[in-house]
Amino acid sequence: DEEEDYMSDLFIKQDVRPGLPMVRRVKEAIQKEGKQKEANEKNRQKSIKEEEKERRDLVLKSALGNENKGFALLQKMGYKSGQALGKSGEGIVEPIPLNIKTGLSGLGHEELKKRKAEEKLENYRQKLHMKKQANEQAADQFRERFKTKQEERKMEGDLRKSQRACQQLDMQKDIDVPKETWFWIEPEEEDKKDEEDKEDECTGSDLSVSEKLHILTAYLREEHFYCIWCGTTYEDSEDLSSNCPGDSAADHD
Repeated sequence: DEEEDYMSDLFIKQDVRPGLPMVRRVKEAIQKEGKQKEANEKNRQKSIKEEEKERRDLVLKSALGNENKGFALLQKMGYKSGQALGKSGEGIVEPIPLNIKTGLSGLGHEELKKRKAEEKLENYRQKLHMKKQANEQAADQFRERFKTKQEERKMEGDLRKSQRACQQLDMQKDIDVPKETWFWIEPEEEDKKDEEDKEDECTGSDLSVSEKLHILTAYLREEHFYCIWCGTTYEDSEDLSSNCPGDSAADHD
């Protein structure tokens, strides 16, 4: 072979952009593969089922002729091609389509398969619904527990506030011993002594935080004319009842 002349016009006119030869080779490979597929389809021998289907479709597409005995009898009775069946023409125009079974499964298999698929879908929907209900219920329970904890913490804070006020007001009246041991906040030294003794003392009272708060609030109002919610000490019971909205946080809201 003769060597290429790199100074010739034919070589200079060639497109030498980077990557272009690779793109050209890929396109040629794709075109070659497509042509090979077309050739394989043309040369492929049709199966017996495919040939039967083609012959059947061809026959079904062609209209019945006079050589068909059934069609000939209809024509003798006055039937014309394209006319609806029946004396008054209310019947069907097109023949009932054939439903040819090609698989090896028994009769009713398709209906059973369809019913099982519907049952499977319904079970899946029920599981999703139950899961959604369970998630919503769990979320409601979490919100309720969170709300309850918040209320308990607020109530405990109100109780400590009432205990401090009770201790201060009792001392102003020279009361050295509280009416109930839990009316005052225990000294820090006693809190550090023994946790077991403290738990026994709390459980021994058999009173909840809300019950303690209610009793202590009533004591402060009756003994000192003091409302923990208002933060005010009134002159007497009449002044307290006329100017204080109530004996709970809800009454003051």
